[in-house]
Amino acid sequence: MPNLKPETLNPKPGAALDPAVLAADIRRWGAELGFDAVGIAEPELAVDEGHLLRWLRDGRHGEMSWMGRHGVKRARPAQLVPGTRRVICVRKDYRPPDAAADDAVLADPRRAFIARYAVGRDYHKLLRRRLQRLAERIQARIGPFGYRAFVDSAPVLEKALARNAGLGWIGKNTLLLNREGGSYFFLGELFTDLALPADAPPTEHCGSCRACIDVCPTGAITGPYQLDARRCISYLTIEHHGPIPEHLRPAIGNRVFGCDDCQAVCPWNRYARPTDEADFQPRHGLDSPQLVSLFRWDEATFLERTAGSPIRRLGHERWLRNLAVALGNGPADPDAIAALRERESHPSELVREHVVWALGRLGANPG
Repeated sequence: MPNLKPETLNPKPGAALDPAVLAADIRRWGAELGFDAVGIAEPELAVDEGHLLRWLRDGRHGEMSWMGRHGVKRARPAQLVPGTRRVICVRKDYRPPDAAADDAVLADPRRAFIARYAVGRDYHKLLRRRLQRLAERIQARIGPFGYRAFVDSAPVLEKALARNAGLGWIGKNTLLLNREGGSYFFLGELFTDLALPADAPPTEHCGSCRACIDVCPTGAITGPYQLDARRCISYLTIEHHGPIPEHLRPAIGNRVFGCDDCQAVCPWNRYARPTDEADFQPRHGLDSPQLVSLFRWDEATFLERTAGSPIRRLGHERWLRNLAVALGNGPADPDAIAALRERESHPSELVREHVVWALGRLGANPG
């Protein structure tokens, strides 16, 4: 990764030199590019580094070995990208306005619940393109400067940086919360060598509320601001590669890709803004699909239906694993049992094991 250039605010002839004016312009340009909020962060994360190291030491990251692979660079932006002086942080809301209601889908055990960030197109390229365009607008104003854009593409403590940029506070569920926007949003960063005025972190507003802690189906939020990823449904259905621990399977219910429970119950999400982004609208009916229908997708159908979707990174094997668990948690419908039996001889041991478990849960002995 190249270093940022050491020059700062190297304007074109006649360009404004005032960093405060440039910061205001950056916020305006970000809004014009479709970001829902823009802030500027001081990249000082010493306290967050301590939290990260303790979390890793306690093994709460599970199989996510990449969380510790880069040492302390994740909490030290100037080590990750030498020359970094400020981080421009952006927020993009993603909650689809016309998606089926979460509680209605979760209450129907024949349907699959998919975290709302994943029912539309993948966000990585969209945000990265817009960050690049923001950098180009800055360059058009001041001339060449050093920058690197990131959207989940490097070891970055994005929530901590966004907090420093004034975009919200880190809540008891460990997500970034915003008084006007809730938590249904994506984050992106532009590391820069610009000496811009930094925003101030907001005060926290969780108070005595513990709704997110109490609602977590698997008890993954072990206390305020403490998450054990090894119990988290989002981790188990997305990041985890092996068998899902049997004692946690019943609590997963019909959640087949991620979990929004700790967001849905958060009082601040009463103010979550629906997205105006067409790419984030539900595709292929994934906001309320039938479990049996999804389970019968062959690999070619899976690849075709998840093209451009965050779901594709699962692969067909883990997709079937997750769906088998959900089917096992549902009613013993003849269609569900028949669909499971069709996968009893699947080439993957991982799939077969979860199918056998599901059939046992439904009172149907393996064939």
